[in-house]
Amino acid sequence: MEKYVHRVNYYETDKMGITHHSNYIRFMEEARVFFMDQIGWGYAKMEAEGVASPVLSVTCDYRHSTTFYDEIEIEVSVLKCSAVKMEIGYKMSSGGRVVCTASSTHCFLDRDGKPLIIQKALPGFYAALTGAMDKAD
Repeated sequence: MEKYVHRVNYYETDKMGITHHSNYIRFMEEARVFFMDQIGWGYAKMEAEGVASPVLSVTCDYRHSTTFYDEIEIEVSVLKCSAVKMEIGYKMSSGGRVVCTASSTHCFLDRDGKPLIIQKALPGFYAALTGAMDKAD
């Protein structure tokens, strides 16, 4: 799977000149949108099918700082996937070292905001997610 690359913008840094920690959550979302497009289930397609996938939780472990104009390569993988939830993993690297590892957990909702059993409602989507699962564990 192709990595998503984000170049740190000046406005994403703080007074100390490092990337503000809150921006990594935004980078995760950018990379997740890119990843979903790659597996053939971009957000436009999901929404057209009546699926919403809100964030339930986020974790970030910051390992090294980044600064203005650094390129952050983000590897995205599906860590877990059930009929109603998925957990996405993110490994962010810059200059050959890991700067942040993170995850986000999402559920699936239908147009009325009710939980959706994705495995039954959209088996192709479920297959794409489970096919992209991180096999390292």
